[in-house]
Formats: sequence, structure tokens, C-alpha cells
Amino acid sequence: MSTKDYIEKDYYKVLGVPKDATEAEIKKAYRKLARENHPDANKGNAKAEERFKEISEANDVLGDPKKRKEYDEARALFGNGGFRPGGPGGGNFNFDLGDLFGGQQPQGGGGGGFGGGLGDVFGGLFNRGGAGPGTRVQPRRGQDIESEVTLSFTEAIEGATVPLRMSSQAPCKACSGTGDANGTPRVCPTCVGTGQVARGSGGGFSLTDPCPDCKGRGLIAENPCEVCKGSGRAKSSRTMQVRIPAGVGDGQRIRLRGKGAPGERGGPAGDLYVVVHVDAHPVFGRKDDNLTVTVPVTFAEAALGGEVRVPTLGGPPVTLKLPPGTPNGRTMRARGKGAVRKDGSRGDLLVTVEVSVPKDLSGKARDALEAYREASAGEDPRAELFQAAKGA
Repeated sequence: MSTKDYIEKDYYKVLGVPKDATEAEIKKAYRKLARENHPDANKGNAKAEERFKEISEANDVLGDPKKRKEYDEARALFGNGGFRPGGPGGGNFNFDLGDLFGGQQPQGGGGGGFGGGLGDVFGGLFNRGGAGPGTRVQPRRGQDIESEVTLSFTEAIEGATVPLRMSSQAPCKACSGTGDANGTPRVCPTCVGTGQVARGSGGGFSLTDPCPDCKGRGLIAENPCEVCKGSGRAKSSRTMQVRIPAGVGDGQRIRLRGKGAPGERGGPAGDLYVVVHVDAHPVFGRKDDNLTVTVPVTFAEAALGGEVRVPTLGGPPVTLKLPPGTPNGRTMRARGKGAVRKDGSRGDLLVTVEVSVPKDLSGKARDALEAYREASAGEDPRAELFQAAKGA
């Protein structure tokens, strides 16, 4: 995100709180909006997903007292994102935000410089301080890693710990991540260790790109390491034991903070994203937090009623009462026998009745059915069907 975009965003408006809101009010507003717009609750809704990202970004700034103070100071300085060149007298005042960040004087001279004021304000937010000779090389966050895992149906419902072997870029062991064979790289003179260079974008603003000389590292190796070719990074493989939470669904993407590639120069590690695939079960299915099962019953059980034993996933069977005259396809509910929810409770087991028609009948059973057919000869279950067809 560019500096201009950052300044112009009204995070208070995003969360729907006043500028003098307390930390508790900000937290309450964030939690309410996050629940309403969470991707898990709005599957396939791209608008809600984008809204969730905006809410999270706003909370990341306003929920941190230090970041919030820097944000407020920056917006106050630029008129809440609306800084316009030209003073009260109508004169033109051309400037470059990059100069302000570096603590230089505005173009046109007159008066002292800013003394690094904005550099202090934005240094922690954008990982770029002033561009003076004493600039320290900034830490770099590790890369995010994405992996996949396949679970059995039962593992997905109950949760499981699985081993994941991952390959990622990590600090080169041969040069201790410096990129230099002697372990003594020098600060890049082009970007002065920031890893970024400014480029004009018009409108008086300055955007940044990765430094082309040091490839964004902020360091240049005089004697490039033969293993990593001066990059300071090398391919690393490792095996991790990853806990997959109970109730995970097929295709769900889980984020594990700080489990990605290691950072550089003291920077934090990236995140690990695990895409979960779930194998089908021969008996049970799943619908949201509920499990499903189809249970065959005899014609006599459906017509006369009775008790039916139903299997559950990983537990003892349950007995359901079948009322007389139960139609084929009716669904009953066994509460608390479904998948694990996020709050630790369980969904239900949805039991669908399927009347089983026998292929082979004994002589006694055939005689009984013939007697039933004669006894119910006057009934026509299709009468209403034809009547409705005529009236349509």
C-alpha cells in the first residue's frame, strides 16, 4: 500500500467509530463487523471478503495505540488525507513526500527542514526511515508458504495432527544469511539500506519500488556466497507437526501465523497456509456443521412405526422413534451427533429414511402383501395427482 493510499483511508469510518473512540469501543466494533463479514460465514461472497480485509486492516492500525497515534498525526498533518498544494496566498508549493520522509527541506527553500518528523511517524508503518547516511538496514519478513494436506472424513471432524514437509527460502547457512562469503556485506549505496527507491508518480507524490541494485535486500555482497549467489537465501526443507482443528471442511484454507519461511536480519517469519482436502466417507456425509446418513427401513416399520437404530461417527448407535405412516425420504434429527463447531459444540446428525423394497419375497410374505392389496383396493394414491394435473 502506498503512503498516499494509507493517509487517505479513513479507518474510523471503516469500523464505524468516532475519532475519540476508546480501545474497548474499537475492539467491540471490530469483532461485530468481523463476525458479519467473515469469509466462512459468507462463502463465495467476494464483496464480504473484501470488506473483511478492510476491517482487519483498520483494526490492525487503530487497535495498536502506537500505530493509531502515528496514523492520527499523519492525517492531521495532511488534513485527513486532503492535503492540497498551495498556501493561503494561492502560490504553488511543489513537493515530494519522499523528501519529507527523509527529513529534507521542502522545495522552494525558506526555513529549516522537517528534521525527520514524518520519517519518525511512518518509519514503523512502512519499514522505511530517513534516507540519511546513518540509515539502518531494515529487517525483512519471511515469505508465506502454502501447503496441502489430505485428511480422512473422521480426522476432519475430530481434528488431527499431521506431519507436513515443506520447502522454502531460509537464511543461507554458508554465509549466515549475509550473502557475502566473508560475512561482511556493505549497505547498498543506491537505496542506503532501505531496499526501496522512490519514483515519481505525478501529482506531487513519490511511490517506491524494490531497489534494482540490491534486489530489495538493502545489502550488497562484495564477495558473493557460492551457495546462495549473494542472495543470502537458500532452499531449505523441514518437517512440521501441524494441528488441524476439529470441524475443518473440504477445501478450507487454514492460516498458521509465523509458521512460514524464516525472516531476514531479525525480521518475523511468514505465515503458513494449509489447504485441506477431505476424503469421502462410505456411510456419512456432511452439510455445514451437521452430518448426514441415509437409513433403510422396511415397509412395515414405515407404515406401523417403530424404533430404528442409527450408527454415529465414532460413537455408539442412537435409537430414533419412527412414527406410524413415516413417508420415504423423511429426515429426522439426532442432536449433538454432528461435526464440531468453532465454539466446541457439535452440530446434529440428519437421518433420512429410505423405505427398502425387497427383491425376493417368501411365500408367507407374498400372501400377506396380496391380502393387504385386496384390503386397500379402494384407495388410489394417485387420485390427487391427476386432479391437480387437470386443474393446472
